[in-house]
Amino acid sequence: MPQQQNPGDQAGRGGPLAGVKVVELAGIGPGPHACMILADLGADVIRLDRPQGQMFTGGAHDLLNRGRPSVALDLTHPEAADLVLGLVRDADVLVEGMRPGVTERRGVGPAECLAVNPALVYGRMTGWGQDGPLAQAAGHDLTYTALTGALHGAGQDPARPHFPRNLLGDFGGGSTYLVIGVLAALTHARATGRGQVVDAAIVDGLAHLDAMTHALANGGLDTQPRGRNLLDGGAPFYDLYETADGGHVAVGALEPPFFAALLEVLDVAADCPGQLDLARWPEMRALFAETIRGRTREEWTAAAEGTDACLVPVLTREEAPLHPHLAARGTFLPGEHGPQPAPAPRFSETPASLGTPPPAVVGQDTRAALAAWGVADVDGLIERGVVHQA
Repeated sequence: MPQQQNPGDQAGRGGPLAGVKVVELAGIGPGPHACMILADLGADVIRLDRPQGQMFTGGAHDLLNRGRPSVALDLTHPEAADLVLGLVRDADVLVEGMRPGVTERRGVGPAECLAVNPALVYGRMTGWGQDGPLAQAAGHDLTYTALTGALHGAGQDPARPHFPRNLLGDFGGGSTYLVIGVLAALTHARATGRGQVVDAAIVDGLAHLDAMTHALANGGLDTQPRGRNLLDGGAPFYDLYETADGGHVAVGALEPPFFAALLEVLDVAADCPGQLDLARWPEMRALFAETIRGRTREEWTAAAEGTDACLVPVLTREEAPLHPHLAARGTFLPGEHGPQPAPAPRFSETPASLGTPPPAVVGQDTRAALAAWGVADVDGLIERGVVHQA
């Protein structure tokens, strides 16, 4: 998957979204991740950055910004709205991640954008959504996961929940649902010529993402305190265990045939209680823990290879790209600053590919990107301070 070298013109790439044009009003976290996905899938995305940049994003190492050029736009400049609306006129999608009402005050809200392009999909990414009592409140991944109930059962520590970095809210309930919404609305727009606003709220996505947990609870299968349920480490055959060298393996042998394979790999079938004998689960856990501590992580990995025991090593981020399966599939690709995730998912007819590397500095592509999108008098825009060329 070669890197493109022309930062100004992404339109010549292939992929299932080839020909789709996206205007990104740059934010942090889920918005950039959503636009990275769209760019990976072949969309021509132009990223409109704040000239001064912003916290938690930017630089040649920031993979969330890969695949699209950086234009430094002063959205407070009197001419900025006209420039954005000019780009929107020829776009299919706009993505923004500001607090509700900000784009309206800048003259580039849904009403203004849909007036110049009735088929536009206007994607909005926030934590709380565009309305509701907390719509204007600050928040981050941890805030949203806590309030939706998704955080309460996370982790195995009975004393307190533990959060999985910002994967669950920002990207699970956030960018993933924004992309789903944008693509669904794009399908509708192409069929009818009518665009619409996509209100992607992390709290909504989290609640939807957590449907299985609600289903298990409704069925009486996930009602115990954290760390005592089937899928949160309560079952000895679905848990993490330390190995002799201080590493860990993950055991996920839920189904009876897989459980039997696990017992064979561990060589404990004669001493192990029945899989569903809940009263003896503490005994089973102690047996598994003692047995697994007797060999190294790599020894257990080798012992389980080729079986259905569902026992695998817990790898570090540095180790994961080197695993034979992930290496064979090209799940990670080389990058200037280290391995990077390959575009996902895979397509048989329109394979996705990497675009340009992340911009090293905000506004490095302003002149080339605006010219590629057909903007006239780019030099004049730079001279008047509407945009900035790094």
